[in-house]
Amino acid sequence: MNKEMKCIDVDVHNDLKSPQELLPYLSEPWRSRVASSGLGFPGHGYWSPVGVVRKDCIPPSGGPSASDPDYLVKDLVEQFNMDKVILTGNLTNSSTIHDPDYAAALVSAYNDHIVADWLPKHESFRGSITVAPQDPSLAVREIDRLADHPAMVQVLMGSAQRAGLGQRQFHPIYEAAERHGLPIAIHPGGEGAAGMPAPTPAGYPTRYLEWHTCLSQNYMAHLTSLVCEGVFEKFPKLKFVMLEGGIAWLPHLMWRLDKNYKALRSSVPWLKRLPSEYIREHCMFSTQPIEEPDDPKQLISIFDMIDAENILMFSSDYPHWDNDMPTEILKRLSSEARQKIFYDNAKALYRI
Repeated sequence: MNKEMKCIDVDVHNDLKSPQELLPYLSEPWRSRVASSGLGFPGHGYWSPVGVVRKDCIPPSGGPSASDPDYLVKDLVEQFNMDKVILTGNLTNSSTIHDPDYAAALVSAYNDHIVADWLPKHESFRGSITVAPQDPSLAVREIDRLADHPAMVQVLMGSAQRAGLGQRQFHPIYEAAERHGLPIAIHPGGEGAAGMPAPTPAGYPTRYLEWHTCLSQNYMAHLTSLVCEGVFEKFPKLKFVMLEGGIAWLPHLMWRLDKNYKALRSSVPWLKRLPSEYIREHCMFSTQPIEEPDDPKQLISIFDMIDAENILMFSSDYPHWDNDMPTEILKRLSSEARQKIFYDNAKALYRI
């Protein structure tokens, strides 16, 4: 990509300067709880030797990386000619909170903070309606409350869940999103936290390297659940966005689902088409973390298998330590494919 090409970044992790920023948007007893104890997310227990965020993204005014809207504009938006950035924040791990009322209050306050303190700061900013699905009725209420805001462009929740996302307890959330014409995005957040299921099918890994590498396994399970539970038959206009889950696993999953469906279709009689067709029509994926093999031709082969230029969208994952900048990835794609991945696909999905 060159700097003359427009770009939409679909995964930018703006942060709070401190939990105190949410206090004006919280009612009691939640205001006193956050004021005295912070947000109170259970940690996943894995230590990263490089941390989570880039230290060079700390704003000159101080505070955490990506916590200053003005500096984020200078350091990311202006530097890379970004037309729009989708703010995904850092509250997707709200799905790990056991108290559904507190979780719902927290994400609601966070959404109000985004609307009041971030979206007016720059014309490039677009927000996500973060929801906590522990109580789907409260999640639906939050979607209905904010869906008409023109700069809130998707519903967002964490991929750390107590069940596969295709299961019926989540369907009211999907009905609300479809009714408002909003895509649903999932993002890693809280896998392996206290009281949550193990982050891998083999249980709990020992180290951050293992945990971080295996995040894509969660996406495979959720995507299989969404397809096999018939979510896209029940909600034919719904789009799903898989953020920060990788894509190299997708050809294997689509092939295996199609193969097994041919023998086991009687167990999912609501499906009318091959599983891979639902995925190509209803699911979008972000580029970061892009898997780039030593031989670039191998990545092109993977892209051909999944029709990548129509289902991929660029994401930087700024300011995380392994983020990707648009000038540094996918240089060997055709100009037409880059145009779709870096701009057109997101423009169409988010109606920008």
